[in-house]
Amino acid sequence: MERRRFHIATEEDIRSGRVTDVYFERTRSAIQARQADKLVVGEMRAKSLPAGYPWAVLAGIEEVANLLEGLDIKAWAPPEGTVFHAGEPVLTIEGRYTTFGHLETAFLGLMCQASGVATKAARCRLAAGKRTLLSFGARRMHPALAPMIERAAYIGGCDGVSTVLAAEMMGIPPSGTMPHALVLVLGDTLEAARAFDEVVAPEVRRIVLIDTLNDEKFETLRIAEAMGQKLFGVRFDTPSSRRGNLLQLMQEVRWELDLRGHQHVKLFASGGLDEEAILELNPVCDGYGVGTALSNAPTINFAFDLVEIEGVPFAKRGKESGGKFIARCPTCGQSEVVYWKHRPGRCACGQERQFLNRLLIDGGRIVADLPSATDIRAYTLAQLNGLTL
Repeated sequence: MERRRFHIATEEDIRSGRVTDVYFERTRSAIQARQADKLVVGEMRAKSLPAGYPWAVLAGIEEVANLLEGLDIKAWAPPEGTVFHAGEPVLTIEGRYTTFGHLETAFLGLMCQASGVATKAARCRLAAGKRTLLSFGARRMHPALAPMIERAAYIGGCDGVSTVLAAEMMGIPPSGTMPHALVLVLGDTLEAARAFDEVVAPEVRRIVLIDTLNDEKFETLRIAEAMGQKLFGVRFDTPSSRRGNLLQLMQEVRWELDLRGHQHVKLFASGGLDEEAILELNPVCDGYGVGTALSNAPTINFAFDLVEIEGVPFAKRGKESGGKFIARCPTCGQSEVVYWKHRPGRCACGQERQFLNRLLIDGGRIVADLPSATDIRAYTLAQLNGLTL
């Protein structure tokens, strides 16, 4: 076997089914030995959501479509970025079991983690309101996952992402300020700010990290006086051992800036933030860089179960048999899970419901549109209106 320099699966490994639990390979062999392969319907649902979340955001659909492309199956899923609830089916596959069963490990993994990151990003988006929200979490996970993590965070509601490759793949500019390393190498925050200003493009906002060496208030005032209108903002990444009450610290800096005519300078925070911390800092903070809370977001615990065999509803104990789709009212947004061969029905508000699950794969061809990450993000944000944490 060829030596691999990184402990990652290739795209071919994933598509060929090599990244699978071995019992799926053994199951396929047993079925084929008995010549007992059958037409089945399987569906993916989450019985519950992490930490009692009332809703989640669906992500990973584009990768699943690319995984299933070329297989003699049909697959249905809501559009990527759809807000869904516990118990709602988010992927339905119809085909011979041995055609796709060996890929269950892969398509669960593609959707469980991406949906978890997108959901956490959407929760942070709701908490932040119109304030800037950036994804800073790539360094907390294996670098091979960085594009997936950043994309899921972006479609969940982040305004930008920090890694170059992820931004390039989505067609958006990468976002970021400066690291502590720049200040340490140059030995002074102001010198670091000037060096940053000299080399970055004009359209990049000048946001200076002000907690590396000295007191945040006095460092901020020194930078603001020196840079004037060039300074867009300052970032607080104060370590927990020195932070104290971050809200009070930022309020103090805001007061001093305003008192001296620097009302244009915005305040940003990063370091150990999540939706609860964002809500606490909102009275004074203009934007957030969220890292670990996004990349280490709790996964959505999807499970995939067979629910029909040869056209007959049939499922294991504890699972409702028969294929199902999400019927949602376009007016009030209320949803109901409906047997997929029935009509969506009428909502209690009087409006006809519509199925969210759309045909994704038909006979191996991807037949659904796969929108850009930017379009998916807009779709997600539109659904967040009226939702609560």
